[in-house]
Amino acid sequence: MHSHPLKLVNTLVFYASCILLVTSCWQRNEFPAEMQLSEGILEEPGQRQADEPRFTASLNGVDYTIIPRYHYDLTGLVVSYEHHDGNYSLHRLWNDHINVADVCVVWGHNAAEIDLNRFDFWNGEFTCNFHTRDSADWERFRLDEIANNHLLAADPYLRKQIKKLRIGDQIHIRGWLADYSNDQGFSRGTSITREDRGNGACETIYVNGFSIIKPMDNGWRTLLGIALLGVIASSLLWLIAVARGIF
Repeated sequence: MHSHPLKLVNTLVFYASCILLVTSCWQRNEFPAEMQLSEGILEEPGQRQADEPRFTASLNGVDYTIIPRYHYDLTGLVVSYEHHDGNYSLHRLWNDHINVADVCVVWGHNAAEIDLNRFDFWNGEFTCNFHTRDSADWERFRLDEIANNHLLAADPYLRKQIKKLRIGDQIHIRGWLADYSNDQGFSRGTSITREDRGNGACETIYVNGFSIIKPMDNGWRTLLGIALLGVIASSLLWLIAVARGIF
């Protein structure tokens, strides 16, 4: 009995889609060689003294005291991030639900002149880590043009928008560099300079405005969607054809 010609075509589509799916998934966070950067990415974050009084924000039944220290305006290129929901690890222990994400960004020289694909970036629960195997790349990388940002937001809309960010997105954050604490004994401060390192060097930002200026489009993410569609479609076709005795 000869197999249905559609069976061979469908099999080829399935395996080709699987290969493309794995490849595009691996490459989905590759930075394009020619990335169009917004003007704000080239500028230092804006910072000025805040005179707003402390205030209270509530989330998930926990009251948080926010102490604004500086107005802060940051446009950056996302190199890694970690979303938080307050339901695991130290965030759960501390009842810290308001810290919606940690976002590591670069700007200026690091965004425009450095081949970011030669670096590995990753976020821990509270930290941004990075390294490269090339000493020349390390020498050219400016440590005052990368920052890990603890993003605080109680507003549901802002929290939803922050959850949408991905590696390679160009984002704009407006808010306050702030200290904060909750009614159960937890507290955290903020860095107020880009020159510090190590523990306490992260900026804690109470977010008043957040936007993704330009999502990264490297082609691989489009291919990822196409490959996933190919796998699903060919699998469904196989099941239908087997059920009807065609294959």
